Amino acid sequence: KEREKEKKSVICVEGNIASGKTTCLEFFSNATDVEVLTEPVSKWRNVRGHNPLGLMYQDASRWGLTLQTYVQLTMLDRHTCPQVSSVRLMERSIHSARYIFVENLYRSGKMPEVDYVVLSEWFDWILRNMDVSIDLIVYLRTNPETCYQRLKRRCREEEKVIPLEYLEAIHHLHEEWLIKGSLFPVAAPVLVIEADHHMERMLQLFEQNRDRILTPENRKLGP
Repeated sequence: KEREKEKKSVICVEGNIASGKTTCLEFFSNATDVEVLTEPVSKWRNVRGHNPLGLMYQDASRWGLTLQTYVQLTMLDRHTCPQVSSVRLMERSIHSARYIFVENLYRSGKMPEVDYVVLSEWFDWILRNMDVSIDLIVYLRTNPETCYQRLKRRCREEEKVIPLEYLEAIHHLHEEWLIKGSLFPVAAPVLVIEADHHMERMLQLFEQNRDRILTPENRKLGP
């Protein structure tokens, strides 16, 4: 693949809602030859005047497929847009969109099986035919209660209706996928950073892991 020849790498920062992904991306955004791609949330909030993200949180059974179809498209666009820097840092990925958020809608009974199957067929086609490969997953591992308290403090409109139970479900899926390896294939090596700490401590941890995240030859992550 072209990226391998040029020695470019793609790192995805994964974690629960309010796990500190934005802080992590901002920390590394000033590093040399690093480009940062945030989740295209503004697109999910406004598709030609419609807000599928807000609709999904209000009525997941009705709008889950609508949102996740668009999430899959916009994340595919993120993965495939030309990479200009040696290192690309992405907020989440098309993999977590499918393995965490679509999976949660289905498991919680809010997505009919036919919707789940259609989305899965789309996702499987993308894996076979497009380059959405990644080189490292940085998992910001947080207690759901910590995320819930952070969520209440930051007051994003769509997030006001998110209960603790939802964050717990998302947490368990991350654990199944990235820690136990029992949910779905893991697309890359995983670097776990415990992210329950306050901001100052998190910045220290990001600095301590700088080389492991940004420099491929330093990614000795163990088994």
